[in-house]
Amino acid sequence: QVQLVESGGGLVQAGGSLRLSCAASGSFPALNTMGWYRQATGKRRELVAAITSAGSTNYADSVKGRFTISRDAAKNTVYLQMNSLKPEDTAVYYCNLKFPTSWGAWRDYWGQGTQVTVSS
Repeated sequence: QVQLVESGGGLVQAGGSLRLSCAASGSFPALNTMGWYRQATGKRRELVAAITSAGSTNYADSVKGRFTISRDAAKNTVYLQMNSLKPEDTAVYYCNLKFPTSWGAWRDYWGQGTQVTVSS
């Protein structure tokens, strides 16, 4: 069973920074993608950033140039460095791990979520 444990959320003023961490444990293939999604109150969950096991990254347009995703393969940990935070970044941030199965489908695992609140 795969477990994802997030940390690093909190309250910060606009323009400030936070760093989220997510440690994955359990059994999963080396070929995988880890990422961060967020869900603001009353809105759908959306992709913030993702990084493959090969190091390729993908960002939402709204965070490009402000957020940086990285991963430590040895620790099975993914990080999200968030700079120049805006009130609209306020949301619950969820860590995600996904990998392809032998039958062609994708398997998803989610963390419990961590609250990020940006005050104006």
